[in-house]
Amino acid sequence: MKLNIACPLTGAQKMVDVDDEKKLRALYDKRISQEVEGKYLGDEFAEYIFRITGGNDKQGFPMKQGVLCAHRVRLLLHNGVSCYRMRRKGTRKRKSVRGCIVGSDIAILNLVVTQKGDQEIEGLTDTQVPVRLGPKRASKIRKLFNLTKEDDVRKYVIRRKFEKKGKTVEKAPKIQRLITPLMLKHARAIRSEKKKAIEKSTREAAEYSRLRAQRLQEQKETRRSAISKRRSSRASRASAEGAN
Repeated sequence: MKLNIACPLTGAQKMVDVDDEKKLRALYDKRISQEVEGKYLGDEFAEYIFRITGGNDKQGFPMKQGVLCAHRVRLLLHNGVSCYRMRRKGTRKRKSVRGCIVGSDIAILNLVVTQKGDQEIEGLTDTQVPVRLGPKRASKIRKLFNLTKEDDVRKYVIRRKFEKKGKTVEKAPKIQRLITPLMLKHARAIRSEKKKAIEKSTREAAEYSRLRAQRLQEQKETRRSAISKRRSSRASRASAEGAN
């Protein structure tokens, strides 16, 4: 079994191949999110504590949190759950996944260092992997550099330089949620359009109510006049018959 160990403090990862069945017994029947003491995996991991975050079996099927079994199952997955990416809106798919319990047929197990021991691990805790990209959101840039709302965050964006076709190219991320005069102008325009639409719908509803009331009144008057004509014709017919 291969152990893919990650250290959040340094940002480094290391792959360790473990073939000793005695060491692997400490991992068997453990679930995802449970912790394992490093002393069971070897003397170099003494006083370390690792947390299981996932893994894959020999055929490449991933482990899924919440499936309480140690074998492979087929589940009907939908959008928003792990182990499935929706291609078309509203679709679901039945896929094969492994349970969250570690078994002997797991090929790669992902571990995260939660407690560091006294002894350094070569390539994992003795190196520092620099963060390649900086924050993009305006609030996070202000938090990183301790800025106020009056400061211009565009001056503090972390830029990176690299070589491309023999030229030095500089790139900077597009700042997200940055309040600019153009953005305020767009917001005012959207509010104005909404206000105009509300006023138009209110005006049209009032006009419709007026026309409906007018049409009903005209229908009532037409019916009343028809009834009066019918009564007058009946009265004239009755008077003519009485004269005869």
